[in-house]
Amino acid sequence: MIQVAAEKDDVSLVYDGECPICNTYCKYARVSDAVGRLHLVDARQPSPLMDEITAAGLDIDQGMVVKFKDVTYYGPEAIRVLTLLSTRSGFFNRINYYFFGTERRAGIFYPFGKALRNLVLKVMGIRYIENLKVAEKSSNTV
Repeated sequence: MIQVAAEKDDVSLVYDGECPICNTYCKYARVSDAVGRLHLVDARQPSPLMDEITAAGLDIDQGMVVKFKDVTYYGPEAIRVLTLLSTRSGFFNRINYYFFGTERRAGIFYPFGKALRNLVLKVMGIRYIENLKVAEKSSNTV
């Protein structure tokens, strides 16, 4: 996967490239043309953004990450911001807006999506990313 440097107002979405639910979400996620472009960053691949996320102590297995205008959003706030930056056209975007378009709804529904992701990974035998454990091991070997 080629890493593209994002423009200042572009949106970066960090996702689990081995998770079927995450891949499906990313396949349909769109941002408004007025916002910029959506850059997908596979959390299982090394990247400067993943280094940033890990250095900030964000566990990518416990929450998605969206970066927009040099601000990093995590978990329910990330999906809410991405939803608000998206278009309202299309079935997927309308459903997404209904579930995640407010802080309250994102806080209610996001944990269900996260639990579903964890269940699917377990059933399929896919390991967690464990970015914080990998960083901890790396710092102990230095």
